[in-house]
Amino acid sequence: MYLQCGNRKLDLTRPVVMGVVNVTPDSFSDGGKFIERNKAIDHANQLVAEGAAILDIGGESTRPGAAEVSVEEEIRRVIPVIEALTAAGVNAVISIDTSKPEVMREAAKAGAGLINDVRALAAPGSLEIAAESSCAVCLMHMQGDPRTMQSAPAYGDVVTEVKAFLQQRAENCRKAGIAADRIALDPGFGFGKTLAHNAALLRSLDTYQDTGYALLVGLSRKSMLQKILGRPVGERLYGSLALAVMAALKGAHIVRAHDVAATADALKTVAAIQRPGD
Repeated sequence: MYLQCGNRKLDLTRPVVMGVVNVTPDSFSDGGKFIERNKAIDHANQLVAEGAAILDIGGESTRPGAAEVSVEEEIRRVIPVIEALTAAGVNAVISIDTSKPEVMREAAKAGAGLINDVRALAAPGSLEIAAESSCAVCLMHMQGDPRTMQSAPAYGDVVTEVKAFLQQRAENCRKAGIAADRIALDPGFGFGKTLAHNAALLRSLDTYQDTGYALLVGLSRKSMLQKILGRPVGERLYGSLALAVMAALKGAHIVRAHDVAATADALKTVAAIQRPGD
């Protein structure tokens, strides 16, 4: 399994880590720490040194209740960071975490190789811009909108509905000219889901193996861990690692994480036991 990200072929034979770079003042985990360009660049380089194969750079928080950001402001936040990392030849795939087609276009020009969209390319123009680029795409499921998604999420069968949605979005991408090796799916843990929904999705991750697409999960520091452990955001490392290991054992190819070094070690250990001697 591999993911074609622009001119990079990302080997997914073993699970890899996507490191989070929030160039925002209000992200739930580290809001404001890396809003300044040079701090974001330094943080990105540190994550690569810790083992990140992908850097997910975002300029708008998608936490519940977060304020919307204009196209111009989002571009101002993320493009200089992507340009600097590209110019420096950073040894990782650069991902742009956005739902805005204008930001996708500028990020691809600046050197991004992956478009990570919580709205699964639903915004007008997004699918066309992604198809015209050489970027890979990550299609995520979200019920509702980031501002209201956690108010009262409800499903008949969350596992069936989420998988069907993602397969349909992937089919739309294929029809638009995006090859299967450029597509990753993300069930969207915490995006319009209760703890019970998240748990059901995690238990059923292995059902995605028959889709033929790369599978990405984002479980790091999520509020489901607050419900399980009663711990604030900064004290959820061990819970996050437990979820990352479970996801890898269930077939996840990419694990999005804030704590890259610890997550990379955990995934390396899983891979060594699953595939001894490789």
